[in-house]
Amino acid sequence: QVFPSQDPLDRADFNAVEYINALFPTEQSLANIDEVVNKIRLKIRRLDDNIRTVVRGQTNVGQDGRQALEEAQKAIQQLFGKIKDIKDKAEKSEQMVKEITRDIKQLDHAKRHLTTSITTLNHLHMLAGGVDSLEAMTRRRQYGEVANLLQGVVNVLEHFNKYMGIPQIRQLSERVKAAQNELGQQILADFEEAFPSQGTKRTGGPSNVLRDACLVANVLDPRIKQEIIKKFIKQHLSEYLVLFQENQDVAWLDKIDRRYAWIKRQLVDYEEKYGRMFPAEWCMTERIAVDFCHVTRAELSKIMRTRAKEIEVKLLLFAIQRTTNFEGLLAKRFSGCTLADGTVKKPEVPPPSTNPFLEDETGAETDEIVMEKSDTDKPKKPKVPDNPFHGIVSKCFEPHLYVYIESQDKNLGELIDRFVADFKAQGPPKPNVDEGGAVLPSCADLFVYYKKCMVQCSQLSTGEPMIALTTIFQKYLREYAWKILSGNLPKTTSSSGGLTITSLLKEKEGSEVAKFTLEELCLICSILSTAEYCLATTQQLEEKLKEKVDTSLMERINLTGEMDTFSIVISNSIQLLVQDLDAACDPALTAMSKMQWQNVEHVGDQSPYVTSVILHIKQNVPIIRDNLASTRKYFTQFCIKFANSFIPKFINHLFKCKPISMVGAEQLLLDTHSLKMVLLDLPSIGSQVVRKAPASYTKIVVKGMTRAEMILKVVMAPHEPPVVFVDNYIKLLADCSTDTFQKILDMKGLKRSEQSSMLDLFRLRLPAPPPGGDGSGSLSLSAPTPEQESSRIRKLEKLIKKRL
Repeated sequence: QVFPSQDPLDRADFNAVEYINALFPTEQSLANIDEVVNKIRLKIRRLDDNIRTVVRGQTNVGQDGRQALEEAQKAIQQLFGKIKDIKDKAEKSEQMVKEITRDIKQLDHAKRHLTTSITTLNHLHMLAGGVDSLEAMTRRRQYGEVANLLQGVVNVLEHFNKYMGIPQIRQLSERVKAAQNELGQQILADFEEAFPSQGTKRTGGPSNVLRDACLVANVLDPRIKQEIIKKFIKQHLSEYLVLFQENQDVAWLDKIDRRYAWIKRQLVDYEEKYGRMFPAEWCMTERIAVDFCHVTRAELSKIMRTRAKEIEVKLLLFAIQRTTNFEGLLAKRFSGCTLADGTVKKPEVPPPSTNPFLEDETGAETDEIVMEKSDTDKPKKPKVPDNPFHGIVSKCFEPHLYVYIESQDKNLGELIDRFVADFKAQGPPKPNVDEGGAVLPSCADLFVYYKKCMVQCSQLSTGEPMIALTTIFQKYLREYAWKILSGNLPKTTSSSGGLTITSLLKEKEGSEVAKFTLEELCLICSILSTAEYCLATTQQLEEKLKEKVDTSLMERINLTGEMDTFSIVISNSIQLLVQDLDAACDPALTAMSKMQWQNVEHVGDQSPYVTSVILHIKQNVPIIRDNLASTRKYFTQFCIKFANSFIPKFINHLFKCKPISMVGAEQLLLDTHSLKMVLLDLPSIGSQVVRKAPASYTKIVVKGMTRAEMILKVVMAPHEPPVVFVDNYIKLLADCSTDTFQKILDMKGLKRSEQSSMLDLFRLRLPAPPPGGDGSGSLSLSAPTPEQESSRIRKLEKLIKKRL
């Protein structure tokens, strides 16, 4: 790395053999071997000379190093001596500077002390003169001059706080305090004379003296200012307490407007007469209004407790509306600055809500609640500014809001009864396939009323009354679900197996089966759509109620039970639709199981029972799909539930077809394939717009119907030799159940003796159960992979085409 070299001899991986081979690659090259040897020897001699020179040159290095070290030590000693000399000279210079500046420092101290003394004497002169002038002006009631002088005297006196130990200074301070006390008492006396507490007639009025006195009060103890404000407001509201005594007619809630009209007049009168007397920063107009609110709140609370039985809903809402309007007027007129000084605790203001229940909709849908996901993308209205006066009077109505809650309970009960009566009078909604299943109008009416109640109650209170109203909402949501929705579903009877259609299924193929009419199907779909709307709207209602209520009460609002109720209605509606179609297909399946399949001589088109099943599907499914167009996911649920119900039933009826000949099995295989194609096309059957069926539904159909096809394929297989037959069964069906194997043997029409030997062989050929299993014979093997299923489907299709 230090001396880069291209010589091969210097490489770390030098190989002598490779190097020689490189010098003499052929036999002819050996002719100049002597020349190469001579060159290498010359190179060796040169290297030896270089090494010898270097070794000799290093013999004097040690001696030279010691000599250099000694010279460095001498230089360091000389440097140290010079530094010491410089330090000594610096100390001498510093001492000389101190001697020079000693006199200058003394002069600086003297100057500072002299300046402080002159300033203090000047302040003392000002203080003494100011105290004398203050006492003289106080006696002459020259408040205009006193206001400025007093502030100056107080400021100057602050400079003497550290000199209070001097008797003369302490005496001046006591004279200032005495003058302040005398001014306070004198100003209070002047205000008492101008605005006497006793008597209703105001003998005094605004004057320049009182205006200047207010300026002085700003400098005095804050208690003087508070006393002036308190006495003036009390005297100003004394007439109000007389006019609106509890025993007066105008004191009741129906004339609450007169209270607010009175204070409006008084505020206007104050502005005209006394607006300039008090300093603007006192906010006297706002203070009068705030004290009026407190007095009114106390008076209304007292009179409502006394006459609680006379409070009606309309009267209560009227009083609350007028009061909240007045509070809104105060918020526009005043800033609420006096509410933060300890006089009034600022009430908690409910947060502005983006609740769509509170947004005014334009157009024909003004009275409807539309709470879809798209609403969240709309620009939100700007937040309404907080009202600092919210609840300052209206809080007194909160203990009596039970009257409003009871009224809403009664109104909602009557509304539900009216919905029931209207439904009975008008009957179920007329089928309208083009527009899809319509939501019942009563649903929108109910939530519109909920909107009105929630807005009203949130304006009245965001506390316990909102919780009580939520309880009422829950009660009538449940009643609506049971009385209007569940109560109007087509009647069913209950059996041990669950809900079944009341019509008994006839066994003969082609017999008429009691089915839901077109109107009943549309009604079920309409109820399902309504329940879905109620479910989504109830979830939104819960969120909006939590926005409206106080934060501490949010956890008590929970409408999960009501949402579960609507989910039950949806599930029952889907189950009814499934049972109706399933029951319509039962006679056809029964006819299939009663056919003599051992007598079938040739394979033809699909059997009549398949045609019957397809006919029923084409009659019902398009109606249900069109009426559930707005709730696509529930139509998918209907398809899945029907497939889960029909396919096992079809397989059970398939097992009843016994015995089956080879041709009969081929015909059944053809029928099974036809049903499979129809079921795969079920979601879009009879529709002009062909949509791909949901993957979850397709998987169920393919899995179930493939099992039916595998059963028939096993039946078609020869049972000789038995080992091959058993292995083929286990491979195709992947079912270790002896019951299923027994049914296969019955379908083949084997004798009991043959079946017994087959069953013994089947038990012997079963694969070992997985570790930890219970070892029972009913375990199922793992399901075939999708690739295996598709391969089997292709083989079956080829087989069917060959037979046709």
